[in-house]
Amino acid sequence: MPTIELRRIKRIKAESAYLRNQHASDVTSQFGEDGIISKILDLIGRTNCWCVEFGAWDGKYLSNTWNLINNEGWCGVLIEGAYDRYAALNDSYRLRAGQVFVQHGYVGWQSNDDLDSYLSSTPIPNDLDVLSIDIDGNDWHVWSALKNYRPRLVVIEFDPTASNELYFVQDADASLNQGASLRAMVELAQGKGYELAATTYTNAFFVLTEEFPKLNIADNSIDAIHESHIEIQICQGYDGTLFAAGHLMLNWHGIPLVQEDFQVIPAALRKYPDPGQKP
Repeated sequence: MPTIELRRIKRIKAESAYLRNQHASDVTSQFGEDGIISKILDLIGRTNCWCVEFGAWDGKYLSNTWNLINNEGWCGVLIEGAYDRYAALNDSYRLRAGQVFVQHGYVGWQSNDDLDSYLSSTPIPNDLDVLSIDIDGNDWHVWSALKNYRPRLVVIEFDPTASNELYFVQDADASLNQGASLRAMVELAQGKGYELAATTYTNAFFVLTEEFPKLNIADNSIDAIHESHIEIQICQGYDGTLFAAGHLMLNWHGIPLVQEDFQVIPAALRKYPDPGQKP
């Protein structure tokens, strides 16, 4: 058996990743997002105390905004596509009508279902303080389509199995749940006037470029802030054998991967071609 190991080099800088390392904590969030959001808001300020989240589920489960709405008294727009979850969400905030706006639907990227169209029916300000996007797939396309609102802090899910070097964006297709890489999110953010501030296991935090100096992060390059630790790297032998190392697991299905799963050529055909012969 060949020897193949993925020996990662840590390039994270403590001074760049301090928001996660020192302030991550959960009230209802999954990977410390609540604490990071709170600290970023301490640094850049709370200007209007409005937030948006979708898919919002029941408003509490793994929510990045529940703490703001319920413990800090924020106003918000919560959008959920599954009707039973929407109904539970709507019931939870019935007494906050006029402050918390619960909407039923799936946010997309076309003019009839983009986030602009959902928010336009509410009194939320264009410069809302926090936007949380977590829809397990088309997150990149939804944020890309947002034109009329400029949140001061955006929390958005990315695919944690992608390396820091990989640019990947799934097709804009509501039937797909594939996601986008952190590098793709960073480039989209920079094009919209945002800078990377922090990451957790699967969420990236972006603040407006003009607010970013308040965070005192000298180097916010991907490697300085985020350690990719569940990606797979592949190399190929001269005979056509593919070798994989790293997180050998279908991450969301819990299915282990073995070397044979990566092979394109049958074992009998894996031979080094004679360089003196024409193909």
